[in-house]
Amino acid sequence: MENFRDSSNPQYNNRFLSVEELEERLHRQGDPISIPKVLDAYEMAQNVHAHQVRNDGTPYFYHSARTARIIMEELHAFDTDLIISALLHDVLEDSETVTKGVLEYNFGSYVAYVVDMLTKDLAKARIDPDAVDVAHADRLRVASEDCLLIKLSARLDNIRCLSFNLKRNPIVYISNTLERYLPLADATSNVRLHYLASAIRSEANTFLG
Repeated sequence: MENFRDSSNPQYNNRFLSVEELEERLHRQGDPISIPKVLDAYEMAQNVHAHQVRNDGTPYFYHSARTARIIMEELHAFDTDLIISALLHDVLEDSETVTKGVLEYNFGSYVAYVVDMLTKDLAKARIDPDAVDVAHADRLRVASEDCLLIKLSARLDNIRCLSFNLKRNPIVYISNTLERYLPLADATSNVRLHYLASAIRSEANTFLG
């Protein structure tokens, strides 16, 4: 498994996965029959996050696209449902119109399940973010491993963006990731989860110096 991050390029947070790149990768290694379905998910995520900007000033959609890119390029995983779920992993949090039912109708029950498992209650998180994060980690403990693959891919991407002032308290973000989420990966025999855990630890150590 190879890290697609180019250490010589300081603008990692401005990189993403274009629709042309996605289609090319799927033609090469994915299921060609499922390409229209994956492109529909890409378009939905792009539309849901269209007006969102992250704390580092980049479009939120870049994060969703990079999460899918990590799945494909670093984990070499081309399962259609996994890629779609990675693209859509935050849409239930960020849309008032996209529901679990909408996801199930368009992409199937498994995608709807995975995205729902990855969704936090943002209203509660504004009041007690720590409690919500602990509950979220506990929820992933009993979820399918695909849920954790996407969660850790998203966390890896976020940690790679910390040097661009993504998080107000990056030390807490790193600590929570190491203490709450990585033990879930360590407890499995899944080599892809082990790769993500190792990559997160390496990025965290680099950030912390």
